[in-house]
Amino acid sequence: MITVVAAIIENAGRVLIGQRRRGDSFELRWEFPGGKVKPGETLEAALRRELREELGAECRIGREIYRTRFQYPEMRDTLELIFFSAGTAPESVRNIVFEEIRWALPSELPAMDFLPADRELIAKLASGELQVFFHSKSR
Repeated sequence: MITVVAAIIENAGRVLIGQRRRGDSFELRWEFPGGKVKPGETLEAALRRELREELGAECRIGREIYRTRFQYPEMRDTLELIFFSAGTAPESVRNIVFEEIRWALPSELPAMDFLPADRELIAKLASGELQVFFHSKSR
C-alpha cells in the first residue's frame, strides 16, 4: 500500500487544484496538491513538504477531512489517500510542478477531469455534503 496525502486549501469559498503536466502519468488530469509519504514521515510533515515542493508555500495543516483507498489498473499497489484541510496566504502560492493551478468553486469540480481516486471526494464537496474550512488544530 502507498500512502498519499493531499491538501484541500480553501480561500473565499474556492479550493486550490492543480492540473498534472503534459507528459506526466495521468497527464492533464486535475488533482489536489500533495504526494507520497516517505518512510519515517508523519502525514502532516509529508504534506507540508509536498506543498513546499509543489506550490512554494508554507502551509498550516488542519484536520483530516477524508480518507479513501483506490486501486488504479495501471499500478500494482493500492493507494491510501488522506485529505487534510490546509491554510496558507493565497498570494504565497506559486505553480512549481503543475501545468496549471486554479482556485475553483466546489460546484465546478465535477465538470473537470479529475483523477479517478478523487471523484468520490469531488462529489461530496460539490454537493455540500462535505465542507472544507481551515481550522488550525492548535488553538
